[in-house]
Amino acid sequence: ETNDDKREEWYEKFLWALRHGAIPAGRILANAGAEAHKPSTSTINCTVAGTVGDSLDAILGRVHEAGLTLKAGCGVGYEFSTLRPRGAFVSGAGAHTSGPLSFMDVFDRMCFTVSSAGGRRGAQMATFDIGHPDVLEFIAAKREDGRLRQFNLSLLVSDEFMAALEADGEWGLAFPLTAREAAAAGVDVADPAQVVWRHWPVADDYLTRQDGRVACRVHRRLPAREIWDEVMRAAYDYAEPGFILIDRVNELNNNWFCEDIRATNPCGEQPLPPHGACLLGSIDVTRFVTAPCTDGAGFDWEAFREVVAVFTRMLDNVVEINGLPLAEQRLELARKRRHGMGFFGLGSALAMLGMRYGSPASVAFT
Repeated sequence: ETNDDKREEWYEKFLWALRHGAIPAGRILANAGAEAHKPSTSTINCTVAGTVGDSLDAILGRVHEAGLTLKAGCGVGYEFSTLRPRGAFVSGAGAHTSGPLSFMDVFDRMCFTVSSAGGRRGAQMATFDIGHPDVLEFIAAKREDGRLRQFNLSLLVSDEFMAALEADGEWGLAFPLTAREAAAAGVDVADPAQVVWRHWPVADDYLTRQDGRVACRVHRRLPAREIWDEVMRAAYDYAEPGFILIDRVNELNNNWFCEDIRATNPCGEQPLPPHGACLLGSIDVTRFVTAPCTDGAGFDWEAFREVVAVFTRMLDNVVEINGLPLAEQRLELARKRRHGMGFFGLGSALAMLGMRYGSPASVAFT
C-alpha cells in the first residue's frame, strides 16, 4: 500500500481474513517478514524453469538457476524433451550424447545436495513429450532403485497421440532436425514416413514451417496402444508418470496469446510458462458453516465472498515481496501477477451441513 493510512487499513482487513479461514501457503507463512534472518528466501511456492536448451552450456546454466531457486524455497518444473535422444551425435564434441535421462540425473543430484529454505527437501517436476524417441525410458525411469527420487514425472500428451490411440494406430517417436542434418542424412522432409511436423517449444536452427511447426525426424514407429499400456503399467506399479493433456492446457490458458506452457510446478496443479511463478493460498471452507450439524445448518456466502476478495488483494501484495532469485522470474511474475487460491475442508463442511459427500445436493453446493 502507498501510505501509512492505507497500510493500517489493509493490515486490519488482512488480519481479519486470516482469522476467518484464509490460509497463505507455506512459503508465505515461513518467509514473509523474515528478510532479516533469511534474506535469500522467497514467498513463492511454484516456478517453472526457462526452456532447457539442447547444449551443455544451456543445460548447466539451468542447473545453476535451479539451484538458486531451490535454495530460495521454491519448487521447480522443467521440460526435458527439448534434449536430443540418447545416442544422437553431438558434432561439437565429436561424440554421442547420453540422452535427456542422464542429464535429469544431474538435476536430481543437485536437488538432493542443495539445502532448500528452512531445511526442507527441494521439489522438482520433470515433464517429457510423448513423441520423444526416449519416451519409453522416461516412463520406466523409476523402476530403477533410487533413480530420480527428487523428481515427480509427467508426460506431455498431445491431441495427436490421443487420436492415434483412439484409432488404434501407430505413433512416431521423433526429434527435430536442422537443414544441415537433413542434408547430411539424406532426409526427405516431404516424406511423412521420414518426417512428422509437430509443435515444439523452441525453433532454434530446426527446419520450421510457416505455421510454426517443426520438422521432426522419425526414429521409430510403434503402436500408440503399446506406449499407453506401458504408461498404465507404470501408473499401477508406482503411480508415475503423470499425464498432462498439454494441448488442452494451452487451449484453456487465458494467456494463450503470449505464452507456451510445457511444464508445471512439482505437484502438477499449476501449469506455468518458462520462468513462470505462482504464489498460493487456500481457504478453509468449514469456517463459513453456520449452526453446524443441526437442521438449521447453513453457509455464510457473504463472509466467504469477502474473505476471497480480501485474500486476493493480500496475495497480490505478495507479488511485490516475492524474493525470487532470478530477474526473469521476477519480471514474469510482475507482468502477470499469477496467484492460485484453493480451498480445503470441503468434505468436513459437507458433513457439517448434513450432506453426504458426492450426493446431488453436495455437487450442487460445490
